[in-house]
Amino acid sequence: MTDEMRVAMYYGNDDVRLETMPVPELGPGEVLMKIEASGICGSDVMEWYRRDKVPLVLGHEVAGTIVKVGQDVEKYKIGDRIVAAHHVPCNTCEYCHHGHHTACSSLQGGTDFHPGGFAEFVRLPDINVDRGVFKIPDEVSFEEATFAEPLACVIRGQNKLNMATGKSVIVIGAGISGLLHVSLARARGAGTIIAADISEYRLDQALRLGADDAVISDENLVSDLIEANDGKKAQCVIVCTGAMPVIKASLEVVDKGGTILFFAPTGQDETLPFSINDVFWKKEVTLTTTYAGAPADHTAALELIRAGSVPVADMITHRFGLADSQEGFNLVAKGGDSVKVIIMPNE
Repeated sequence: MTDEMRVAMYYGNDDVRLETMPVPELGPGEVLMKIEASGICGSDVMEWYRRDKVPLVLGHEVAGTIVKVGQDVEKYKIGDRIVAAHHVPCNTCEYCHHGHHTACSSLQGGTDFHPGGFAEFVRLPDINVDRGVFKIPDEVSFEEATFAEPLACVIRGQNKLNMATGKSVIVIGAGISGLLHVSLARARGAGTIIAADISEYRLDQALRLGADDAVISDENLVSDLIEANDGKKAQCVIVCTGAMPVIKASLEVVDKGGTILFFAPTGQDETLPFSINDVFWKKEVTLTTTYAGAPADHTAALELIRAGSVPVADMITHRFGLADSQEGFNLVAKGGDSVKVIIMPNE
């Protein structure tokens, strides 16, 4: 192993540069992971969220092989195929004790790995090694394993929905998160599943992955969604876009006693004014959201992938080497005919 490694250094969505930096040194309890595959997440192209932190190496949907272990590491060995969670809970605070692991301060910013997933190697800190590393089942490829983190987030979101068998589901936004929601809802025995998006290409993917109907997101979105659901509003509405018109539309398509999951963040300064009486009073509608996934969600995600219940391999549309990361970022930032873009740092 050389002392230097290549990384994709992020300065902006249109400025991702191939650079070199030292291979990280290990401390006690840490491991060095050779990254075989790393997915580009929608959050990676949220420039407003990144602009005060650049330059930096992004990438948190990682899968690879342990190539070096630090002192006192006993659970893992060189050669283990693993995925790693970039943020992990402390397991000791009141939020963790009450089951809200993703509200934990440790998970929300106290842990991370260095330098990031768009690199040839990454150092996993001891707390991540302790509770945020998961062995990849033999049946699962590195590319498939990169979905463990995003699918864990989806699992946590749907658990908040109390999605009982047979409930109708509307998924607004058919990017990768929306498609994972469609596929997981189908695997969990949902009733009618309807997807909405501005892209015909993504709607075709939603139908292929389990949606019963697909609706173009335009000025007729509310009436079209209700019509597609046999003239009824839906018990479960999952919003996978931060577009304010769509968020407002979700309030009009949720049924009495139903739940809306706001899965995607909005723009930086967006707020949502609405009538408490019209939306909530006498209707028992629940609005909820989730952030990230806890370790148990990662374990569940890997098992779903291993069992083929959520066919993640069918969602991969593009693969790029590290030197072509800019092209991958362009696809994710601008949408178009792509679903999941994977960076292969060591190819």
